[in-house]
Amino acid sequence: MTDTPRPLEGIRVLDAATFIAAPYCAAILGEFGAEVIKVEQPGTGDPFRRFGTATERDDSSLAWLSEERNKSSVTLNLRAPEGADLFKRLVAKSDVVCENFRPGTLEKWGLGWDILHAVNPALVLLRVTGYGQTGPYRDRPGFARVAHAVGGLTNLAGMPGEMPMTPGSTSLADYMSGLYGAVGILLALRHRDATGEGQYIDLGLYESVFRVLDETAPAYARNGIVREREGAGTTNACPHGHFGTGDGKWVAIACTTNKMFARLAEAMGRPELADDEHYGRQRVRLAARAEVDRLVEEWTGSMDQARVMEACLAHEVPCGAINTIADIFADPHFKARGNLAAIDEPDLGEIIVPSVVPRLSETPGRIDTLGPPLGNANDAVYGELLGLTADEIARLREAGVI
Repeated sequence: MTDTPRPLEGIRVLDAATFIAAPYCAAILGEFGAEVIKVEQPGTGDPFRRFGTATERDDSSLAWLSEERNKSSVTLNLRAPEGADLFKRLVAKSDVVCENFRPGTLEKWGLGWDILHAVNPALVLLRVTGYGQTGPYRDRPGFARVAHAVGGLTNLAGMPGEMPMTPGSTSLADYMSGLYGAVGILLALRHRDATGEGQYIDLGLYESVFRVLDETAPAYARNGIVREREGAGTTNACPHGHFGTGDGKWVAIACTTNKMFARLAEAMGRPELADDEHYGRQRVRLAARAEVDRLVEEWTGSMDQARVMEACLAHEVPCGAINTIADIFADPHFKARGNLAAIDEPDLGEIIVPSVVPRLSETPGRIDTLGPPLGNANDAVYGELLGLTADEIARLREAGVI
């Protein structure tokens, strides 16, 4: 751990959200120095506490420990008028609020943007929902799997003519939205520092998905192209996909130019394949995709994964092993880059989690703590920050407000 000041020190974030998208955003801010206070329902807390693989702590799954890093926890019933008043007092002393309730929920509790902005005109409010705060779908419940579908990604995942598949992590849209949320907050803080004025950020999960679909929108608008499932390949390049090796493993090979394919042909010991009479031109390879892929797979299947990697890299062919998590833990590059962080967690021992991204040369982020116990900061936040007495805190706890 280093004592180097981090760029967001002095920023206080209230994370009033649940599950992944907005809380992941808050965790990123916390890695780079922001003070993040997780606001949770008394008694139960964020349901994400029990999502994923359980640990010896009833309220701390491995997912919780990893993704709720660098936060402290307070319990607060926002539905109770006294709880809403306490929240406003916290807002007055904070810079950012992250929330992901359905549109109108904060307003129902007397905590809408107009009220929070009046309490703290410099406040930045991140609002993450399935479909955003406006539009005909605004009131629909949203989950990442649904966002993948509505945003256009699921239709592209899977084998041609077969059922659309979930693309990798079922929570991908949440993580992507958390990243876009962090970008939005940093932009809004920059504006606030220049003008003193806060603002809110309106983000729909499906929008984060739709934004990363490269040319699908202009290709449809201009040429009427509706891209469908392409399996492990792509319509724009060949060979460009996943190929099995002789030891039952897989590699990913990417050849987006004729020069790259020529290097692959050399690696295969078949330089003639890159001649103009064969498959030297991209358009020819695309037209003969099945045959080109078959030739490559015959070659990769004749060797184990390590030998395929060696041959490709010797000829500067973009190639990578398709790793399991066990492969990642044994990978020397992951180790050299410090991509896995080992954190000693009280009562649980060593917990290994993904390290901080991105890597800053002068003000790097760090992991100080993993996901907090429920309400571990009640006394500090309500007593020291808001100035409540021990008797007041006890009364609020007895009343179920905290």
